[in-house]
Formats: sequence, structure tokens, C-alpha cells
Amino acid sequence: MPSPPSATSPPSTDDDPAQEPTRPRTASSARNIVASLLLSALVLAGVGYVTFDAEAFRRLIQHLRPGLLVAAGVVAFARLGLGGWRLSQVSEGRLSVWSGTRGQLAWDFFSSVTPSVVGGGPVAAFYVARDEDMAVGDSAALMFFCVLLDQLWFLVAIPLLVLATVTIDLLPDVAGVIGGWSLLAYFGGLLVWAGLYAYATLVRPRLLVEVTDWCFRWRYLRRFRGTVMPELRSYFRRARHLRSRSLAFYASGFVLTALAWIARYALVFFIVRSVHAADALLLFARAAAMMLVGLVMPTPGGSGGLEGLYALFIGPLMPDALVAPTLLTWRLLGYYLFIALGAYLFLHQLQRLRTAESTTRH
Repeated sequence: MPSPPSATSPPSTDDDPAQEPTRPRTASSARNIVASLLLSALVLAGVGYVTFDAEAFRRLIQHLRPGLLVAAGVVAFARLGLGGWRLSQVSEGRLSVWSGTRGQLAWDFFSSVTPSVVGGGPVAAFYVARDEDMAVGDSAALMFFCVLLDQLWFLVAIPLLVLATVTIDLLPDVAGVIGGWSLLAYFGGLLVWAGLYAYATLVRPRLLVEVTDWCFRWRYLRRFRGTVMPELRSYFRRARHLRSRSLAFYASGFVLTALAWIARYALVFFIVRSVHAADALLLFARAAAMMLVGLVMPTPGGSGGLEGLYALFIGPLMPDALVAPTLLTWRLLGYYLFIALGAYLFLHQLQRLRTAESTTRH
């Protein structure tokens, strides 16, 4: 492997076709999907075994409010559309809203087959590049900016949640004092990370490059340096570009980001409220807290972990008999559906690429 350029050299990975990420492997993705779905189903079955009571469920379901359940379906697709709109907006017209929506669906799909802490952005950048016939570096820059917008949203959402703990019980009583302080410590760490990410991107992008270069000179990390540093220099180039954008550009992107995240929380809100009149503010706040904690799940798409978090954060707000059915509905509308749509989109693009390659050979 050739040695990476020096820390002061200009980044070039965005413009070098040889540096494009390898094409996603279908077999590997299929294995991850199966593993993710099985883990999710196992935890869901465990929650159902512990909490579900058929007779109680039949009595409670008589109070179903179909309008709120329809609203849940609407916000599930609205989140996808808002993500597509955001990608179109940050691309400054290079992507249409429909193209951006396909890119957002690809992002959601690849996030479902990679650990939550990793995310699906890098592979989604490859998809967008192929879908729109653009450089991978350009599509990665769009994803990079969307990640920055997410961090800016966390800088707003986390303090609001921490303030909310003054008046509401954000964590169930079963978590105890240790659980409450652990949650606050986690929020503090996430807030610090989001702040450092935003600062390093918008104010001192070279800082992250220098710190990372220093870390990867350590003996046990040195072998990864050749892979990591070109990506960091690519980050530096994109960060310099972002610093030149107008305030209105950031404001519009932030509003779309906020609406997309609020739609995620609203999905849980409408599903639960469609069958039980849980406290509205507490339900919405716990949905937000649950998804923030889910960001560090090590499993693909947070499968298994998110089901457990739902039982912990949302379960105590409703009768036990409703926990498993509402959990299943949430995962159907917010996870399984997008795996199915994303798999179709991914396979459709692979078929297009194979057809194009076959035509070129002949």
C-alpha cells in the first residue's frame, strides 16, 4: 500500500476514481439483514412473552383510534421525504427531491445492516454516486454535511431533554438513581462529541486531522493509518467547503433536519396514543431519549437493543398488554418497511449496473 501524503498536502481522494469505495457485496448485506431481523424478532418475542395478555389486549384494542394510527403511517413516510428534501437542498439542486428520497432510503437501508454507531452513510454515498452518475467524493460530501446537521440538532435536542428532567421522569423508576445519572452522563458525552464535531468541522477542521494523525501513530493503531488518514484529509477538504456556505443554507438544512427527527419521535407518539392516552409530553420526551441512546447500539440498525429500549422507556407508559403490539407496529413502520423498500432499491440498482456492464462488453 502506498504511503499516505503528508498532513499538509491537499486532499485528493474525492477526485481519484481509484479511491472509490468498493461496491457493496450482496451476500454480506443479505447475511446482515437476516441477522438483524432475527435479533429484532427474538427480542420482540421475548417482550411479547413477558407482557402480552390476549384477553386484556382484546379489551384495550376496542379503544383504538384509527386516525392516529394513520397519522403514524404518514409521519413514517414524511420522515423519508424530509430526508430526501434535505439531500436535495444541500446538493443545491444537483439532486431532485425524488433522487434525494432514493438516497435517503438507501441511507436508511444500509443503516439497518450496519451497527448504529457506524451508520449507513458511507455505503449510501456509493449508491447516490451510482444512481446520479456523480463522483463518490461529491455524494460523500452531501452525506457528510447531513451528518453535521444531525450533530447540530443534537446540540439543541439534548439540552432540552436535560431541562425536561426537572419536570418529568425521563427514565423509568426501575432504572433507579444510577440509571438516571448514567443517562445524564451519556447525554453529556454525546453533547460534548456533537460540539467537538461541529467545532472541528466549522472552525478548526485541521484540528481533527492532526489529532487523528497523532493517535494513529501509536504502535497498535499504526497499521490502520494508511486507511484512515486519506479519509480525514477528504474530510478536511469538505469542511473547508462547508465554511463558505451562507447562514440561510445552514438554516434551511437545520429546519429539515429538525423536522425529520421530530417525525421519528412522532411515529412512536402516534402509535402509542392510538391505543392508549399516555401523557403526551412524557411520551414524546421518552421517544426522543430512547432514540438518542439507540445511536450507540452495536447491532445492525440497533436491532434487539432498540426493542429493549422501547420496553424500558415506553413500556411503563401503557398497560403491559399493549407493549408488544405497539412495539411491533413501531418496528414495522420504522424499520422492517424500510429494509424491504431499501432492499428492492439496492437490488434494482445492482441489476441496472449488471445490465450496463453486459451492454458495454458486447
